[in-house]
Amino acid sequence: MAMRTVQFREALNEAMSEEMRRDPNVFLMGEEVAEYDGAYKVSKGMLAEFGAKRIIDTPITELGFTGIGVGAAMNGLRPIIEFMTWNFAVLAADQIINSAAKILQMSGGQFHMPITFRGGNASAGQLAATHSQSYESMYANVPGLKVITPSNPYDAKGLLKAAIRDNDPVLFMESERMYGDKGEIPDGEYLLPIGVADIKRPGTDATIVSFGKMMKVALGAAEELAKEGINCEVIDLRTIRPLDEATIIASVKKTNRLVVVDENFPYGSIAAEVAFRVQRHAFDHLDAPVVRITQADTPLPFALNLIEESLPSVKRVVEAVKGVAYVKG
Repeated sequence: MAMRTVQFREALNEAMSEEMRRDPNVFLMGEEVAEYDGAYKVSKGMLAEFGAKRIIDTPITELGFTGIGVGAAMNGLRPIIEFMTWNFAVLAADQIINSAAKILQMSGGQFHMPITFRGGNASAGQLAATHSQSYESMYANVPGLKVITPSNPYDAKGLLKAAIRDNDPVLFMESERMYGDKGEIPDGEYLLPIGVADIKRPGTDATIVSFGKMMKVALGAAEELAKEGINCEVIDLRTIRPLDEATIIASVKKTNRLVVVDENFPYGSIAAEVAFRVQRHAFDHLDAPVVRITQADTPLPFALNLIEESLPSVKRVVEAVKGVAYVKG
């Protein structure tokens, strides 16, 4: 199948547009998604193709339009709800957690919730504490929700299409700092399964697990370590919940060492969950303690030098891997 290069935002646009052409019940709703072509131009051109009944601009009322989306999903539609940033979606958490996540169980299986929530997540430059938080660990804690954080255009398109077709609520977490990233995708249609991690770089000496834009840090560290003879296996979780435990465990049984790179806060983080599962299912295979590299346990600062100190970096990951790996020679 022929491949072509697109931006991350274009891959998301294609996923939504293809699903809207395929299924008239799919629609997009959120702040600036229509007339402005999306705050980050993810929905560029979609209003012209699908019209104002399916590409719907909303007021700045996250709780309100999220509730409308939840009601629409209960009645058989397949809404895509865009948040300009997941930081704003804190205002909509009641509908996401108390309605979308729980309606299948509370209704005894009478109501499915085929809704996709998506938008920018985590740090995005000098946006200060209230616009810079990672939310995977918060929402992954809630039964009934699926949480996805892709790291590249190929995964983003295939997983977003799968999310839109899923009958459960899916939280799709992107990054403002990745919308311009370029990568190859096939010309034809494809979907990727939810809940399956991907080994982005095979290796033998240590396992590095990460997701989202932190994959750049993980892969960058692996490249630096390779220059010193340390061969790391790098796993992209892609889906946070459900978690592909089997791929992680199989890798650790091979490399016997694990470093997890996670932009969430350390307390109750995804890295903490991964570490627990590895000690539960592969304890005898560990030749060193599991190490996690996370955001500092403090709201993200505004000063550039403090931002750099707060977030995971290639340097920190390299030092962590060296601390657990057997250095050849």
